[in-house]
Amino acid sequence: MRFLSRTTLRGIMPVIGLVALAMPLVAQAPGRLLVLSKGDETLSVVDPATGDVLWRVPSGPNPHEVIASDDGTRAYISNYTPHNTLTVVDLVNREVLPVIDLGELRNPHGLAYADGKVWFTAEGAGAIGSYDPETNRVDWTFRTGQDRTHMIEMTADAGLAVATNTGSGSVSIVELGAPGGPAQTVVPAGPGAEGFDISPDEQEVWVANAGDGTITVIDLPGKRVAQTIDADVRSANRLKITPDGRRAIVSMLRNPEVAIFDVASRQPVKRVQVGSGAAGIEIQPDGARAYVAATPDDYVAVLDLSTLEVVGRISAGRQPDGLAWVAGR
Repeated sequence: MRFLSRTTLRGIMPVIGLVALAMPLVAQAPGRLLVLSKGDETLSVVDPATGDVLWRVPSGPNPHEVIASDDGTRAYISNYTPHNTLTVVDLVNREVLPVIDLGELRNPHGLAYADGKVWFTAEGAGAIGSYDPETNRVDWTFRTGQDRTHMIEMTADAGLAVATNTGSGSVSIVELGAPGGPAQTVVPAGPGAEGFDISPDEQEVWVANAGDGTITVIDLPGKRVAQTIDADVRSANRLKITPDGRRAIVSMLRNPEVAIFDVASRQPVKRVQVGSGAAGIEIQPDGARAYVAATPDDYVAVLDLSTLEVVGRISAGRQPDGLAWVAGR
């Protein structure tokens, strides 16, 4: 299937749900794109080669983030405020499984998958935790003592948990295997610190600060601020670094563009209009494309990372937000 021209699409839009711009298909990494619709409260599984929704299931109430297991058999969805559950989806049998009740760990939001476990933030409890699918229980929790612990990423060996504390404008770096138990270092970032990513070599953490539009670069081994970039990304929502470590992409809730930066030089590369505002970002493992949730516009923009141009749009429900990649399915 080829992406169609704008003129052709206007004539057939009543028939199909995919909107795409003129651009021949490129080789696709095997996998599927997961798209959460906050407006419809659904999870859609999308073929990234065509933009077609293959199937969808209920996501549970107020879905915000989604992550997939490494083997591609399960998806986990955070049901944000005022809830305390994770919705589980069987990606093989295409069905919703019993929810994970987090008890007092309310307002789950950020998700990561590492070491066979689901790692999550619980904003209402000011905590991070892990859920073990093998034992079907939350097997570890840690109170950060910070305000609005919101997003989380893990190092590849699950030795470090990194979380942004949006209300405190800080980043928690928690060493899980420290002598005497988990040890936290709180690193100041900027007001509204939220979207962030760990560089592929795990040497840096890039944090987008929504309040003042800066990006804080943290030396991860040293657990200290290395640089603050005047990036002009006010209302920043998410930040993702490409798999090759060359570029950082920032979405902004109240800006029609995504901002792209060169990681090595810390300099802006380009701004690309994706809609009237943007939230979730997911990048293919091969680094060919990024998917950006244009939440106010009810579509996901497809960004070609070689040309830095939008080459398509995917319709997968109202108010798309959280995105994830399922490898090899």
